[in-house]
Amino acid sequence: MEKLKKNMVLPMEIIDLNSDGNGVGKIDDFVIFVPMTAKGDKINVRIVKVLKNYGFGIVDSFITASPDRIEVDCPYFRQCGGCALRHISYESECQLKHKMVSDCFERIGGISCQVSPLVENLQVNHYRNKAQFPVTRKDGKAVAGFFANRSHRVVSCDNCLLQPEEFQPIVDCVLNFINEFQIPVYDELKHQGIVRNIYLRRGEVSGEIMVCLVLTKHFLHHQDILIQRLLDCNPQITSIIINYNKDKTNVILGKHCTTIYGKDTILDQLCGVPVELSPLSFYQVNHNQAERLYGIAKEYAGLSGGETVIDLYCGAGTIGLSMADQIGTLIGVEVVPEAVDNAKKNAESMELSNTRFLCGDASQAVQVLEREKIHPDVVLLDPPRKGCSQQVLDSVCHMAPERIVMISCNPATAARDCKMLDEKGYQVQKITPVDLFSRTLHIETVILLNKEC
Repeated sequence: MEKLKKNMVLPMEIIDLNSDGNGVGKIDDFVIFVPMTAKGDKINVRIVKVLKNYGFGIVDSFITASPDRIEVDCPYFRQCGGCALRHISYESECQLKHKMVSDCFERIGGISCQVSPLVENLQVNHYRNKAQFPVTRKDGKAVAGFFANRSHRVVSCDNCLLQPEEFQPIVDCVLNFINEFQIPVYDELKHQGIVRNIYLRRGEVSGEIMVCLVLTKHFLHHQDILIQRLLDCNPQITSIIINYNKDKTNVILGKHCTTIYGKDTILDQLCGVPVELSPLSFYQVNHNQAERLYGIAKEYAGLSGGETVIDLYCGAGTIGLSMADQIGTLIGVEVVPEAVDNAKKNAESMELSNTRFLCGDASQAVQVLEREKIHPDVVLLDPPRKGCSQQVLDSVCHMAPERIVMISCNPATAARDCKMLDEKGYQVQKITPVDLFSRTLHIETVILLNKEC
């Protein structure tokens, strides 16, 4: 056929979905990616971009819809970048995520270990305990929502289906206050204005809610009025904080917080571990699935009561502390000082005497522990999306633990790291994906590696 050109409309079947959630089809063996399609869709595709080895298209019309396709229940789906999979059934989403993990370990890691069935989310909607709403102006009024996919254009959004239902009235209360008192909203291009983000956290067990306003100033005019209105809106609000961020940056939170009402933190409990949450604290956004995730990690750790366990990238210590009653010695490592302080407080509140927490980069801390001749039985790894550095993996292997338990939010980097560990004598025994982020492309995976004899 003639060479593909922009705006050509051609029939095509979607044969797969890729890791970006785009449908994959072929025209004469030339791959075309099409957003918001489902495997099995037969479409007329309009070509929008042609590159050397692949192209991009959009749906011009449907010939036959896939049996995986469902009616979208969110009016913002096509504009908002939050959900990528709301147009397919949850069963299909789970199959896709399982395949994503399997493909990564086979293709990137060269690892043939069978992937266990995905642990499905028991609450597909309203599962998040945290939300960050960028604020902008539209038609002269302050509005809040989420960024459109791959952009910084704010899509105004009411009643997001991923957020707790309590959040929207709080957002509305803040926006009404901003509009009534004509508080300037931050303009990212001009680097002017005051209100940047509305940031909310909720404790699943405690029910406590934190309202954090990200501002370019340390204070807010008429803030006493806002405080009273927020308390009238929801009596579960126990903390109202101003986070100061004047930098020209895409990073949401600044480093300085001022509490203008209530406590500096809210409380929660995860796997029996008491947790204090500040605006800057890392915490799994899906509490109930996180407990199941950590339960699998504990099972994989194979603890009998006397082991020495090193918990790298430990954050506030939740993973290791959830196992502490079956551990001889727990050593946590985290680079964020506030998180280390939280971990120490959590251990104290649990009246544990077998824990130690170090503040520092994982690779440097592991070298310190090596010099102390500490020989762990188990190492827990919960790295960021970029995975572990070569130095961290080398140091962990040099300490020669019997087992490594990895929790990863990125199957591609997990597979890469497991391949390197395999080359150093650690064989993948079990892989279990856990869905914490339904309707999005994100997936958590727990991996057990054993030292080869």
